[in-house]
Amino acid sequence: MARRLYTLLVLLALPLASCAVLWRGLRERDYWRGWRERLGGGAPLPGSARGVWLHAVSVGEVQAASSLVAALQREWPGLPLAVTSATPAGRARAQAAFGADVAARYAPYDLPWSVRGALRRLRPALLVIMETELWPNLLNECARERVPVIIASARLSARSQSRWLRFRALLQPALAGSVAVAAQSAADAARFAALGVPTARLRVAGNIKFERSASAAVRASGAALRARYAAARPLWVAGSTHAGEEQAALVAHAAVRAQHPAALLVLAPRHRPRFEEVATLLGRSGLRWLRHGDVTADPAGKAAAAAAVEVLLLDTIGELEDFYAAADVAFVGGSLAPIGGHNLLEPAALGVATLAGPSQGNAPDVARALEDNAGLRIVYDAVGLGDAVLALLADPQARARMGAAAQATVSANRGALAAVLALVRECLAPPPGATSPGPQPPG
Repeated sequence: MARRLYTLLVLLALPLASCAVLWRGLRERDYWRGWRERLGGGAPLPGSARGVWLHAVSVGEVQAASSLVAALQREWPGLPLAVTSATPAGRARAQAAFGADVAARYAPYDLPWSVRGALRRLRPALLVIMETELWPNLLNECARERVPVIIASARLSARSQSRWLRFRALLQPALAGSVAVAAQSAADAARFAALGVPTARLRVAGNIKFERSASAAVRASGAALRARYAAARPLWVAGSTHAGEEQAALVAHAAVRAQHPAALLVLAPRHRPRFEEVATLLGRSGLRWLRHGDVTADPAGKAAAAAAVEVLLLDTIGELEDFYAAADVAFVGGSLAPIGGHNLLEPAALGVATLAGPSQGNAPDVARALEDNAGLRIVYDAVGLGDAVLALLADPQARARMGAAAQATVSANRGALAAVLALVRECLAPPPGATSPGPQPPG
């Protein structure tokens, strides 16, 4: 009964969700592409073999999933893989990161018929969900179809637990039947246990984001960007920013330029729809600024202008890590604004001195580990941000120590991937005499 009521509410909300997608599509046409996939449609995966469906809601989760995708491809060559996301940026990032070997789709709306359609087309032997996505109909339909589910790098805040406990009947049957959880922390594991996941199928595995290492390609791209924009001047990045944080970064940059007149700030808004908003802000600021997309489209014509700008607007998707690799100092946004923070591990894995605000609710264990090991410095406002950037620019040895501490923290916290793969092996272990993977209950 509870799930029927939930499905009715989702169905009633569908027109609003559709209008929101259509409205966003006026500014970002990718919202209009792949529309049928949201309703469970789209082309079926080629072939008849069953594979793995990996759900990563947006860009950060797709990037976190990259190490898992690589491991699956190594251990099960030829295994069909599909990655679904809820956002155009996530879908585009999956397409760019994994290429033609992995099907990148939109996730279906959480309606029974949409989920069934996706299951028919993707034919998963296993569903792996990254981090926090709990959808009652998705989990229920997987249980009905005997598709085991692993929630990898699982995290659940106390607030979310309290909310789900009020509607426990929506989740408990599926969680009790076919879901295994590789939790980020003991506290996360305890919260999932309270929702009904049996302790035999709970692991404290850590955060799979720690598994990402800085690739040679990213470092090479960073070196090329540094040569293009800041060969002989300081460069710092304010990445994944939200409303208010760009203004804070500009205030900080004014202080930085008072002592380093040639310094360059790279502003990277978190969401593509805000690129124009930030461009308008920069246009009114009186600063010399340029869009990275314009330079990429016309590198010869924009080369001289790029060398002279005070602020660069990163208005492309998928290049933030490359700019972190080019930077002297990185500020990770969503943290001065009350968002909960974004991916600190990208600059940390690169050995870049990293700053962030105090809002770190999305991954508090990551922030705490980095800060406890002197690999992260917390700032509280625009003035503090400017002071911290100035202090690090003035002391290359301090920057190097901070970057090395961040890298050491990342290395010391690896291990989540091995734990998740162990669960995957349990689910995909072929039955006796079989030659291809088949679904098995986890745990």
